Amino acid sequence: MEAHEKQQSFVITTLPCSFSSSSSSSSSSSFTASIVPLSFSPDQKSQHQSEGQQAEDQRPYLQENGEASMEFLRFISIPGHGGGAVKWKDIEKRFNRLALIRNSHEPVVKWSDFGFCIGMQESQEFAIELLRALRGSRRNLKIDLSKAELHRYWCQMTDPCFHSRIRIFFDMCDRNMDGKITEMDIKQSILLSASTNKLSLSHEEAEDYAALVMEEVDKENRGYIQLSQFETFFKVSLSKGYFSTKQSSTAHYSYPSEDPFDQEEASRAEILFRAYWRRAWIVLLWLIICVSLFTWKFIQYRHRIAFQVMGYCLSTAKGAAETLKLNMALILLPVCRNTITWLRVHSQINSVVPFNDNINFHKLIAGGIVVGVILHGGTHLACDFPRISSSDHLIFSQTIASRFGYHQPSYIQILATTEVATGIVMVILMTIAFSLATKWPRRRSPSLPSSVQRVTGYNTFWYSHHLFILVYALLVIHSMFLFLTDNTMEKTTWMYIAIPVLTYMGERILRAVRSGCFEVEILKASFYPGKVLSLKFQKPETFSYRSGMYIFIQCPQISPLEWHPFSLTSGPEDDFLRVHIRTLGDWSYQMYSLYQEATSSAVKQYPKIYIDGPYGAASQDHIKYDIVLLIGMGIGATPFISILKDIVNGVQNARCSNSSCRDCSIRKCPLKAYLYWVTREQNSFDWFRDEMKEISNSDQKQSPIEVQNFLTSVYQEGDARSAFISAIQALYHAKHGIDIVSRTPVRTHFARPNWFSIFSKLACRHRGAKIGVFYCGPPALAKQLERLCIKFSTKTSTRFAFHKEYY
Repeated sequence: MEAHEKQQSFVITTLPCSFSSSSSSSSSSSFTASIVPLSFSPDQKSQHQSEGQQAEDQRPYLQENGEASMEFLRFISIPGHGGGAVKWKDIEKRFNRLALIRNSHEPVVKWSDFGFCIGMQESQEFAIELLRALRGSRRNLKIDLSKAELHRYWCQMTDPCFHSRIRIFFDMCDRNMDGKITEMDIKQSILLSASTNKLSLSHEEAEDYAALVMEEVDKENRGYIQLSQFETFFKVSLSKGYFSTKQSSTAHYSYPSEDPFDQEEASRAEILFRAYWRRAWIVLLWLIICVSLFTWKFIQYRHRIAFQVMGYCLSTAKGAAETLKLNMALILLPVCRNTITWLRVHSQINSVVPFNDNINFHKLIAGGIVVGVILHGGTHLACDFPRISSSDHLIFSQTIASRFGYHQPSYIQILATTEVATGIVMVILMTIAFSLATKWPRRRSPSLPSSVQRVTGYNTFWYSHHLFILVYALLVIHSMFLFLTDNTMEKTTWMYIAIPVLTYMGERILRAVRSGCFEVEILKASFYPGKVLSLKFQKPETFSYRSGMYIFIQCPQISPLEWHPFSLTSGPEDDFLRVHIRTLGDWSYQMYSLYQEATSSAVKQYPKIYIDGPYGAASQDHIKYDIVLLIGMGIGATPFISILKDIVNGVQNARCSNSSCRDCSIRKCPLKAYLYWVTREQNSFDWFRDEMKEISNSDQKQSPIEVQNFLTSVYQEGDARSAFISAIQALYHAKHGIDIVSRTPVRTHFARPNWFSIFSKLACRHRGAKIGVFYCGPPALAKQLERLCIKFSTKTSTRFAFHKEYY
C-alpha cells in the first residue's frame, strides 16, 4: 500500500462526557474523540466523489458530531419493549427470576448468572470478563451480585456517552487493570471474541492481528496502548471506508441515499398482472378446460338411460372421470425436463409460458387429480353402486340390465368387477405415492413419529413415485372394461395419455442412453467443512450448457436407479465440470463417505458416476436482464457461482471484441450483478473460496459484480462481542485487501441482511430499470422477497421480477 494511502489527518475534538466506574484505573478527566478527515489523497478524492460521497452509509455508527451512536458497543443483548431501548425493568425482571435471599436478607444472584441478566447467557466467558471489568479486579469476581450493583452496572453499560462504553471495553482487554493494553492483551481479546462468535482462528493468526493493531495504534513503539489510543482506534474502525481506498469492487457497499418511494406510484394491479400473467393464463386455461370437460360429460350422461337408476351421481362421476383423463396426461409434461429445456431456449415460447414453475404446475395438477379421484371414486362407491344394487328391479331391467348380463348385482359383486377393482388399486397406489411426496415425509420431518421417519425420506419418495408405472397400466385396463358402454369411441383414456406417456418414455430412454455416453472421469474430489463434497470432472466433448443450468448425477455403487440434481458451479467456458454436494440425506452422505475413502486410500480409485443433462433452471433467465440480484442461502449459492463466472467471461469477451481480437464470441449477459450470500457458519466460505477470489480479482476497477457475504453466527455489528472482530476485519482488509472471516477479497457482514434496505438502495441506484431477482433457499424467505419485489415495483419506478429455483 502506498504511503499516502496509509496516513490520514484527523482532528480530535473534546466534548464533555460523564463517566463513572469502579475500576481502579478510571480517570477523573474524560473526553470524546471526534474524528473528522481533513484531507483526501487524489485517489481518495476521486473515489469519494465517484461513490456519491456516501460517508453516512459507510459510517453507520457515527453521528453528525463524530460521536459514536448507541448502536455500537452494546453490552446488553435482550430486546426492549416494542423493539425499543432496553429499560431497567427488562434487566430487573431477569434478575428476579433467579434472585436468592442470603444472610444479608437482600436479594442477590450468583455471579455466574450475570450473563443471563444481561442476555449473554450463551456467551458465558465473555459475560464473566465483562463482570470482571465492571468490578475492577478478579479478586471480587466471585461475589454474589445484588440488585443495586446490577443497576449500577446497567447505567454504565447503557451510558449514551461512547467514552463510557469504550472504557468498559478497554478494562475488559486490560487484564492487569493497570491502564495499559499490551499486544498479548489484544491477542487474548481477539481469541475471546472469535470463540464467542464461533469463528475459527488460530493463535498464529491472532498474534498477527494483534501485531497489526499495535503497528497501527502504537506509533511510538512503547509496547502498549492507552485508553485515548484505544478509543481512537475504534472510532476510525467505525468509519471503515477511511482506512483505505483500496477496496475491491466486490466488497464495496454504497448506494445513493434518496428516498426510493419518492416516485410516481404504479398501479398494484398492473404490477401483479406483470408478475403473474403467465402463470395466471396457464392456470386459467387449465381450469377452463377442466370445467368444460366436466360440464360436457355431465350433460352427456344426464341424457343417458343409466341416469334413471343413478341420477346426478352418475353425471358427477363421469364428469370427474373426464377431468382425470386430462390431468393424468398433463401431469407428465412438467417433468419432461429435456423437452422443457429445449422449449425454454426459444424466446418466443419462453416469454409466454412460465417454465420456471413446472414443478408448481406439476403439484397443482396433482391436486386436481386428488379432487377428481374423490369425486369420481367417492361418488361411485357411495352413491352409484348402492343405487345399482338396490334399485327397483323393473327399472333396472328396463335400463341397464343388459350391461350386467340381465343380473342385478350386489354391492360386493360390483366391487369385484375388473373396472372397479382396478380403480380401487389405482387409488391405493396413488394415495401411497401422493402421501410420501408431501413435504414432511419427503424431507423426513422431525415432527413425524420415529417409527414413521424410518420409512420416509427422499429415497422413499423417489421409489414410491415409480408406482405410477403401474397406475398408468391399470388406468388403460380400467378404461377398457367400462360396464356402461361398449362403444370404443367413448373409451378415450388412451387418446388423452398416449402422447404424454410416449414423450415421457422417450425422455427416460434418452436419459438412459445419454447417461451411458456421459460416464465421466473424476479429476479431483475436494472436501470442505460442513460435509460438502466438491467434484471436478472431465467435461464430455459434446456437453454444452449455459450458466444457471443443473445436471443429474448417478452413482451405480450406491443405487443404479437414483438420480439427484445439482447445480453446475463451473463456468460454461471452463474445460471441466464442477458440482458441490452437501450431505443432507442418505444418498449424499454415502457419496461423501465413498469419495472420502477413495481419497484416503493409496490407489485413489474414485467411484464411477454418470451424469445426465444439462437442464434449464430459473436462474438461466438471468440473461433477460441488464441487472440481476442473486440471493443464495447457504449451499443455495451454488447456481449463482456459474452465473458470476459467466458474466466475468462475458465482459472479458466484450473487451476482446472491442479490441478487434479474434476467436471471441459476444453473447448477452447482465451489465451488473449483485450476489448476497447468507450462511450460518464461517467454514461455509471455504466452499467457493477459489471461485470468489477468481471473481474478485477479475477486474478491480470496473467490476460488473458486487458480492456481499453475510454470516449469521457472528453477533450483529455493534455488539460488544463482535466489536474487536469488526475492527480487525476493517483494518486487515484495508491493509491487505483480504477479509479475515471469509479469507477472500469479499467483506463479510455480521447479521442477517436487511432486505427492505437492500431493495430500497437498489431502487435508488437503478431508477427505471428492470432487475431480475433470483433466489435459492428456504421457501419462507422466498415469500418475503416476492412481497418486496411487488412492493418496490408498485411504489418506485424500478421493476423487480422474482424467480425461485425449483428442482
